[in-house]
Amino acid sequence: MNTEPNTPIVLQVKNLHKSFGEKVVHRGVSFDLHEGEILGLFGGSGSGKSVILRSIIGLEHPDQGEILFEGIDLALLSERELFKYRTEISYVFQNGALFDSLTVEENLAYPLRAHTKLSESEIHARVDQMLEMIDMRGSNLLLPSELSGGMQKRAGFARAIIMQPKVVLFDEPTAGLDPVNTGRLLQNILAFKKKGMTGIFVTHDIPAAFEICDRIAILNQGKIELVMSVDEMKKSNNVLVKSFTTGAHIR
Repeated sequence: MNTEPNTPIVLQVKNLHKSFGEKVVHRGVSFDLHEGEILGLFGGSGSGKSVILRSIIGLEHPDQGEILFEGIDLALLSERELFKYRTEISYVFQNGALFDSLTVEENLAYPLRAHTKLSESEIHARVDQMLEMIDMRGSNLLLPSELSGGMQKRAGFARAIIMQPKVVLFDEPTAGLDPVNTGRLLQNILAFKKKGMTGIFVTHDIPAAFEICDRIAILNQGKIELVMSVDEMKKSNNVLVKSFTTGAHIR
């Protein structure tokens, strides 16, 4: 069944292999990410979902395979060469990963100061605009320790997208959140999706994935076993699919 969107491919992962010592994690992972879509990535705990994201951003180096972004194989680049691509491919960490000693404004301003020549007044305006969009207006001077868990995650999301990246990598963004804060974060993500955001959404949260994603890829035994649209997945009688959608899979 053809589930490929009719939009340009932004990112391609081809035949990715990765081992840690004797533990083989990836045995030829391959998938495409299309412009304007959110691709969900399911898999049991320890299956290597986060390793895929870390490989894309250059925090892990695959043993074999290609990670193609705008015709460039990111897997071949040095740390220095990867630096410029981290403005175009951003990472939303599970815990928000804010700098503890910096205020919310300083956290969001950090990538703007590192990668742009904006004036301080322009940076402040961009930060204010972003905080408005994630329902955190007026939180500029708060430290991460003064934020709720949900606000920390939303601030981490805002920092990840403030440079308007072409691809956003979400690593279990709703993990540990109560239903209310999960809903707020998902609303923020959906608002940016409507503006054309492209991303990969790693999660165990099936309802969140069904709300956010266009297609879902299932990682099983080191490979992408299948990719289908959310609608197809909801209707599927495939044993592997049902093991996830019913919550019966082994993590």
